[in-house]
Order: sequence, then C-alpha cells, then structure tokens
Amino acid sequence: MAHKFEIRKNKAGEFVAYFVYNSETIFWTEGYSSKASAKNAIESIKKNGPAAETEDKTVD
Repeated sequence: MAHKFEIRKNKAGEFVAYFVYNSETIFWTEGYSSKASAKNAIESIKKNGPAAETEDKTVD
C-alpha cells in the first residue's frame, strides 16, 4: 500500500498520527496524551476528510 497512517511518539512522549504516502510524511496531527486519542483523530480524518472543500487563499 502506497499510503497509510502511522502512530508515533514525539519527543514530548505524546502520540501523533502521521499520514504517509510513498514513505514521505504528508501531514501529522497534534500530539495526544493517549494512543486512543490519536486513533480517534485518524478515524475523524477518514470520516470527514473526503467531503472537505479546498480553499485557495493565495493571491494571484
């Protein structure tokens, strides 16, 4: 699979959810005190992400 979510610990010992595509980190969440919270963040992204709009805030 070319893309996946990973849960890792940061330097502060918090759990962080990473989205990885072709071994490259695309984005990550804030740090959470529990692994369950990081898993909930992943499920929220999966559930709510497909319907998200794209907003271009650049100035042309």
